[in-house]
Amino acid sequence: MEHTEILTRYTANFVDEIAESGVTDVVISPGSRSTPLALLFTEHPSIKEWIIIDERSAAFFALGLAKQTKRAVALVCTSGTAAANYFPAIVEAHYSRVPLVIITADRPHELRDVGAPQAIEQIKLYGDYVKWFHEMAIPEATPEMLSYVRNKASRAVYMAHEGNGGPVHLNFPVREPLMPDFSLDKIWEPLGTGATKSRSNFEFDGTKRLSYLQLKELVKNLRNKEKGLIVCGPQIEDDFAEAVTSLAAEWGVPILADPLSQVRGGLHPKANIIEGYDAFLRNKDVRDMLKADFIIRFGAMPVSKAYLFYLKENKQALQFVVENNTGYREPTGNPTEYLFANPIELCDDLLAEAGDLKFDKEWLETWQDMNRVAKRHLTSGTEEEITEGEAVRALLETTPDESTVYAANSMPIRDVDSFMMTTEKHIEVLANRGANGIDGLLSSGMGAASTGKPVTIVAGDLSFYHDMNGLLSAKHYNLNVTILLINNNGGGIFSFLPQANNNKHFEALFGTPLDIDFRNSVFMYGGKYAWAKTMDDLTSLLETSYTSEGLHVIEVRTDRTENAEWHRSIWQAIEEEILERWS
Repeated sequence: MEHTEILTRYTANFVDEIAESGVTDVVISPGSRSTPLALLFTEHPSIKEWIIIDERSAAFFALGLAKQTKRAVALVCTSGTAAANYFPAIVEAHYSRVPLVIITADRPHELRDVGAPQAIEQIKLYGDYVKWFHEMAIPEATPEMLSYVRNKASRAVYMAHEGNGGPVHLNFPVREPLMPDFSLDKIWEPLGTGATKSRSNFEFDGTKRLSYLQLKELVKNLRNKEKGLIVCGPQIEDDFAEAVTSLAAEWGVPILADPLSQVRGGLHPKANIIEGYDAFLRNKDVRDMLKADFIIRFGAMPVSKAYLFYLKENKQALQFVVENNTGYREPTGNPTEYLFANPIELCDDLLAEAGDLKFDKEWLETWQDMNRVAKRHLTSGTEEEITEGEAVRALLETTPDESTVYAANSMPIRDVDSFMMTTEKHIEVLANRGANGIDGLLSSGMGAASTGKPVTIVAGDLSFYHDMNGLLSAKHYNLNVTILLINNNGGGIFSFLPQANNNKHFEALFGTPLDIDFRNSVFMYGGKYAWAKTMDDLTSLLETSYTSEGLHVIEVRTDRTENAEWHRSIWQAIEEEILERWS
């Protein structure tokens, strides 16, 4: 068998097994060495290819797509620095537990470390940020090697999903010539008598669950407590909201629900949900009034820094962190019990075993009353000029049911936390909170929009600028995306931090004003641009964008200093009313 047939059959069997293992989407960045992979992925009837030229943008696009679909997405690039450009998104996928199958083409071994072009060290390029790495064998087409290549493909997809999801990396060395031969018969089929497609079966991977004795011990620890708290941090489990709110209602305990918990929106009961906690937990005296006996947290740590302070000051409370599998996500260093169990089943088991537990009714009512005070201040009043909080509030009120909001880090996600009230609309809120970086926002949102679900990206001017290459996919694939661009001409989050007191260097090092007219970049990528000067403008423009096709960028311009003062005035009003009523 000559080289081209060997290359074609080996690569085709790999691609086919990736598809057989459940992958439906591949994101490809063009290059030469990756030619056989790119062409065979594109030709496979069960896989949809997305061609994103910039590898950094491509990786974040895949990240957003995987978050939205909750299944692994494959990535293909050529050798050299192309693979290095995947790194930021791989770091984010690692920390946010998103399954990706990274496939990097490479020079064959004889062209490594000899000065060949586009040859860098790609062995374990991503270090510990991938769950599994494998250097693929040089292509062969014997029945044994086709079995081998299928095994590695199916194992890669399994490893990306197994336990806590995450990225895996396969390095694929290939020799020239690189063009596959599509005239060959049955290229997607294995060779040899009795050969089958799927070489490994990972469909019987069960979920973790506490044993009966472990559950009894947990309930015993809670039985004599009076003031309990359930905290829901970022997570994506389907049906979790119904399970956790049912448990909270039965026990009579408050739920602190992060916007990324997917608990604030939907048709489940919401009487126990406290969404304004970030506003009133900023005050030390208020935090001291709300000392808990126990805290059960589901998902990662919430966005709220005020909650972090609260947790640090509650070292006396029994703290339980629920993890689907393994993991250590507890940055305060407080004594913590880890419950490794499926969160939905744990809620159901606790209802069955400890549904009779009742906690301090006045404790729940205090949280609910304080939440009502916070919500009244957070949802009332309008300014002469649009504030950042009002812009986010208008967006959340206008965005349609069954849609996704993808929020930038720094101020946008914090404003979503502050101004997203409970709603019957099912609004999925996503953000890249694994590593909390500014990069890749637009590309991630485009990846989420590629599923056809309405997506609104909430971007600051810095996150927008940092990923303008991501707009190309909206033009290329005519994605329906609305971007709310909150332009405060720099890094607004720093106006809330001690760095703001350094007048000499603040603007250059932290404020970092861009002074860019973004409308030209939007037009360059075929999008529609509008500047919303009033709240009526903003609401109308948002509504129009949701009933129109293509990319819509709606810009709101604010002042960083005024924005910080506006936020602080609301927080102060909330604190003063609560302290007056409860002191």
